[in-house]
Amino acid sequence: MDIVSTRDLRLHLADVLGRASHGHERIGISRNGKLAAVVIGVEDLEALEAFEDAQDLAAYREAMDEDDGTRISLDELRAGLSG
Repeated sequence: MDIVSTRDLRLHLADVLGRASHGHERIGISRNGKLAAVVIGVEDLEALEAFEDAQDLAAYREAMDEDDGTRISLDELRAGLSG
């Protein structure tokens, strides 16, 4: 990942956006020498969100498979936590 300063970003914004959107590059933006943000293209963002959604769905399905249907009341939960 290439890293540019906020000063360089101001000077080369069009280039950075082009590299991210068309070149599928991830470009870090530094402020005061520390990484502050990352510019990525829309396609990469959509792919990342789809991956996160798939992970969430898999975790949900796993939780549903492990659910034995047993439920407790709020009072029972509180009693178990305090005892």
